[in-house]
Amino acid sequence: MSDDWMRQGTSDDQTPQEAPLTVLDWTEDGAARSAIWHSENQSSAPARVTVVSDEITADAAYRLARSGTGLLWRGDYHNGRQLLQAMDRRFKRRSARRGAGQRSGNKRGGRPDSSNDGLVDGHSAAGAFEAQRRFIADRARLLGALIVELDEDYQLNLRRAPDVSLACRAAYGPSTGPVCVSLTELNGVLSAYQWQLKGVAVPALGERIHPRYGVFSPIRGEYVDLVAQTPLPASEPGSPSAPQTAFDLGTGTGVLAAVLLRRGVEHVVATDINPRAVACAQENLERLGVAESAEVVQADLFPPGCADLIVCNPPWLPARPSSALEAGIYDPGSDVLHRFIDGLAASLTPTGEGWLILSDLAEHLGLRTREALLARISAAGLRVHDRHGTTPRHPRASDTTDELHAARGAEVTSLWRLRLSH
Repeated sequence: MSDDWMRQGTSDDQTPQEAPLTVLDWTEDGAARSAIWHSENQSSAPARVTVVSDEITADAAYRLARSGTGLLWRGDYHNGRQLLQAMDRRFKRRSARRGAGQRSGNKRGGRPDSSNDGLVDGHSAAGAFEAQRRFIADRARLLGALIVELDEDYQLNLRRAPDVSLACRAAYGPSTGPVCVSLTELNGVLSAYQWQLKGVAVPALGERIHPRYGVFSPIRGEYVDLVAQTPLPASEPGSPSAPQTAFDLGTGTGVLAAVLLRRGVEHVVATDINPRAVACAQENLERLGVAESAEVVQADLFPPGCADLIVCNPPWLPARPSSALEAGIYDPGSDVLHRFIDGLAASLTPTGEGWLILSDLAEHLGLRTREALLARISAAGLRVHDRHGTTPRHPRASDTTDELHAARGAEVTSLWRLRLSH
């Protein structure tokens, strides 16, 4: 069975990411069909899609995906997942061969050479970072070619398919009709739903935080520990009491707001531009029993008013994100970082502090300099009162096969205590 997609149009409705909807119409088994195309990473709908089933080989699927053809899967669910893995193996082998050709004379297979400070196989760390980002994007495009259709109420009508409706409803909201998504995205939705149900242990709280789909999870616990351990500024000079008010900018799951409240801050205003994060933070603060002392609002960084303590853990790498989730890591042109620093003085009380939590990985990759960061802080009418640092504990920091191992191994996450310079 092999029917091509016939037409694409747009609707005035919007997805949760406020992007125009694309309506896909096609003919299958002689009948007209249609569904909404949905992609969390804003991938374009395939211009040409072939309906495929269990009979297709991995080589044939890989060739079609490389040509830009979308593959609408109608076979067994588990066979579809295996096909996806087979396509991934072919992509990685092809990328490895191509990389080996570009690294002529390199006998280390592309692994970082720690004897070259800031270099990866003779190339800059920034160049290696860009190459790794291209690899990830190319892989996502290829694997995203295998798509599935979710019927009314997010039913996945494939043999041996699990019930995905609850996970999809949690991620996307109520169903508005048939929708097509990539199988990789659906896998991410299912995985995220399990994390939402089970939660992530946060030792600093002695509790679990439950992240929603599309909200950055506090799995990098070192930044949470910094907020839990750094001395709090007093609300008044000479006062031993904790700050009366705090802002948690870009709150995500609300984990830092919860830590501040548990440490004795009287009132916290948590903001996030992502509506999923706003709902997620509210849920977590209620679950932890601290919601009465918190206010969660949808805002782009600063809420109105001033605070004794303003905490921000902005994205730490100046690059373009490919999804709402990646916006917690990648920040084009360091826009969020710069706006936080530039706007901090106007939102602090006279004796208040701003806590900037930032990895220096961008510095080791040559994407930002320490001098530029300090100059920005000074130009904003701020001074560095103190700095607390910690080394990352995530697995990639010790992965010697990573092209960026030298940079990741040197990474330090710091909490910069910023005060008004006058």
